[in-house]
Amino acid sequence: MAIQSEWFEKDYYSTLGVSSSSDQKDITKAYRRLAREHHPDSSSGNEEKFKDITAAYDVIGDDKKRVEYDEARRLGPSSMGGYGSRGDGYSVNFDDFDDLGLFGNLFGRGRGARGPVPMRGVDQETRLSLNFRDAIEGITTTVHLGLDADGNQLKAKVRIPTGVDDGQRIRLAGKGGAGRNGGSNGDLFVVAEVAPDHMFGRRGKNLTLDIPITFPEAALGAEIKVPTFDRATVTLKIPAGTKSGVTFRVKGRGVATSKGLGDLLVTVEIVVPTQLTELEVKAIEALAEVADWEPRNFEKGER
Repeated sequence: MAIQSEWFEKDYYSTLGVSSSSDQKDITKAYRRLAREHHPDSSSGNEEKFKDITAAYDVIGDDKKRVEYDEARRLGPSSMGGYGSRGDGYSVNFDDFDDLGLFGNLFGRGRGARGPVPMRGVDQETRLSLNFRDAIEGITTTVHLGLDADGNQLKAKVRIPTGVDDGQRIRLAGKGGAGRNGGSNGDLFVVAEVAPDHMFGRRGKNLTLDIPITFPEAALGAEIKVPTFDRATVTLKIPAGTKSGVTFRVKGRGVATSKGLGDLLVTVEIVVPTQLTELEVKAIEALAEVADWEPRNFEKGER
């Protein structure tokens, strides 16, 4: 990667609040915390601060760029006309080194190279709120990237793939900040914020569903209709003697992800009626008179 002039002007470690000896894990943690705090869409957002944070992480958050940045900072130059202090009272003109091919070759420029240096655009990050169904099925939508220098809203049209989970970070190559002097664009990272569904839950690529059943269905067994996420139904066989809280697996009715198609996990819950008719009361009383099981037989160690 070509050296960038702002490397000599900005202390990216200070921007992220870390030391130059910090490991990549600590740098990433600091970046994520600051990005959430200063994101333009948050209540305490700061557009310029967010840009500085993103630019800093784009360099020192990348192992290769970080090495080049550290070396550039160690050698100089300062932001004053390409001159840097040698530490002994003299100034060094790094353009002279470039004529010799030393400084240019060190950072990948040709011998005696002149003219603008290609600069890659900064990576950007934004958060996108999705409803549960759009996250499962995928969607093409527009994300907002803050304001440009003239105060205009920056937007990008993106395709969100199927099966996106809450908190997932999606990388969209080349959708970030524009490059300069022929440099490539940065990447855009979209963090999904998925709202819960009123009926279905999710565990990885599996969907979950709680279904109420009656005591007779649990005791005698039954076949019940269960709704699926694709707005269809499947028939689920409940074996006789099923306990409350048992989970059944319906193959292939989960989330389609890059890791394959998940299943639908159906958990049954026995519902106890709170209002009974006179006939129902008599029927239950009759059952109680003939029932010979003891669910609380503690002498045998049963629970």
